[in-house]
Amino acid sequence: MWDYLQNLSFWDWLGLGTVLLILEVFGAGGYLLWIGVAAAGVGILTYVIPAMSWEVQFLLFAVLSVLTALYWWRRQRSVLRQSDQPGLNMRGSELIGRTFAVHDAIVGGRGKIKVGDGVWMVVGPDTPVGNQVRVIAQDGAILKVEAV
Repeated sequence: MWDYLQNLSFWDWLGLGTVLLILEVFGAGGYLLWIGVAAAGVGILTYVIPAMSWEVQFLLFAVLSVLTALYWWRRQRSVLRQSDQPGLNMRGSELIGRTFAVHDAIVGGRGKIKVGDGVWMVVGPDTPVGNQVRVIAQDGAILKVEAV
């Protein structure tokens, strides 16, 4: 085993990187991608500097794995923050501030409004059918309204 470690070649690192990238294709969710890239990077460095000891190779592999994973994590966070559609997947948030007619009377603080071709449950002051209400907040699938 020690003889093998002391004679690691760039082919070993490129092979490890290839295996990790192939495993990533089967659905690791991005975890093995950056470790595979780090292994390929160590393979390239080992090709350029063939006298590198195995300890340095493993240290480089660890450092490159962490650096590539942190780079991707930061990049993904910045991309998610800069969405051009901040209300995406928040169905009721685009309704806040808009007014709608009451579909089923709000009695005892609960009722329904019609929005497009759908009906939403609402909570708010008692209001008869047909009167206008303004959506002021969302709590899950229930909208909070006030009389207009």
